[in-house]
Amino acid sequence: MKDRRTFIKQVSALGAGLWAWPLIDQAYAAEAADFMKDVQLTPPSELATNEDFWSWVRHNYTASSNLINLNNGGVSPHPTVVQDAVARFTALSNEAPSYYMWRVFEKGRESIREKLGELGGVSAEEIAINRNTTEALDTMIFGLDMQKGDEFVTSNFVYPNMNQAWKQRELREGIVRKVAKLPMPSTDTTAIVKAYTDQFTSKTKVVLIEHVINWTGQVLPVAAIAAEAKKRGILVMVDGAHSFAHLVFKIPDLNCDYFGTSLHKWLCAPFGTGMLWMKKEHIAKHWALFPGPEPSSDDVRKFEHQGTRDVPAELAIGQAIDFHNSIGAERKFERLHYLKQYWVTRVKDRPGIQFWCPEDPAFSGALTTFGIEGMTGPEIHNFLWQEARIHTTPITHEGVDGVRVTPNVYTSISDMDKLIATIEKMC
Repeated sequence: MKDRRTFIKQVSALGAGLWAWPLIDQAYAAEAADFMKDVQLTPPSELATNEDFWSWVRHNYTASSNLINLNNGGVSPHPTVVQDAVARFTALSNEAPSYYMWRVFEKGRESIREKLGELGGVSAEEIAINRNTTEALDTMIFGLDMQKGDEFVTSNFVYPNMNQAWKQRELREGIVRKVAKLPMPSTDTTAIVKAYTDQFTSKTKVVLIEHVINWTGQVLPVAAIAAEAKKRGILVMVDGAHSFAHLVFKIPDLNCDYFGTSLHKWLCAPFGTGMLWMKKEHIAKHWALFPGPEPSSDDVRKFEHQGTRDVPAELAIGQAIDFHNSIGAERKFERLHYLKQYWVTRVKDRPGIQFWCPEDPAFSGALTTFGIEGMTGPEIHNFLWQEARIHTTPITHEGVDGVRVTPNVYTSISDMDKLIATIEKMC
């Protein structure tokens, strides 16, 4: 009872414009600080192999002991501190939903906006909080003024939801799609950039670039592509669903105009949380997907008029950011890439195996899609599940026919060893 009274008292401070996130996870913060003391000076690449440290990280999750989840690319579990935050905010909201959600918790969104801005290296006044990458990118795609005959460029590895959004604009408005045919896999920046520039014309208004291709894990040189687009006055949209809180970068590094991501992927935030970033100069002239009272406002909040929404989940994004920061972006990336390389290097010489993602850390992170000669992606997927209860996702797209393997920070080396042993049974 005392903890609940304390929580309500702390939450009531919102009315005075205060929001102290550590009030919910002080125990975790103390434990994290104590644990991190011994590894602060350890280089991230060296810490990537420290199984004691990553075992501690793993125990902050409630990962299943009945299966090995290697489909974290679809949606990732959130750590216990995030689960606890969602539960507390939800429980209090249920006492008087319209009061707590709209008069109290609503003010907490501004703190989340600031934390996301800091994480992304951008102004909080350029960030809208929404539900996922699809909503963010649909806002970009449908809100951009284009005329019949205007051209846009995507790649042959564009995500289906974005492909469908552009297709609807094509059918309704007569705008014209141009498709960059990407080499896959590739570490040739010049060839990748050329695939896009070959499609640019004087009529091109916008290009959509996947930072990390969901089908394969290939990382694209966004900044290099964007530089060529900017020379031609072309707007740059970035699909950052698989890069935010995964790769080490800040949004300005990409030289883009728009960026969208799902926070429930690599940030491990609550399910159904996402973020849109839009350069300030574009906000006033960009139409909202869900219109508010002032369509031409230059306030980024005009993109948040969704009606009733999951406010407790949004507020718990703060704990996800704190958890991410407690590990550290560079440490996290080094571990993720190490896990990928751990299993890839041990099976890549097996007969008939093929990979559609480079090993170079400049062009890859945690995701990798592989195939086996004589087997389809669904067949490999089924074998992994039936033989070892390894959960993955089959991929069949643009000549890729295999399975995408996606570990996360809670994935253990023993999980990877089991994957390796099961692959060896297939080839």
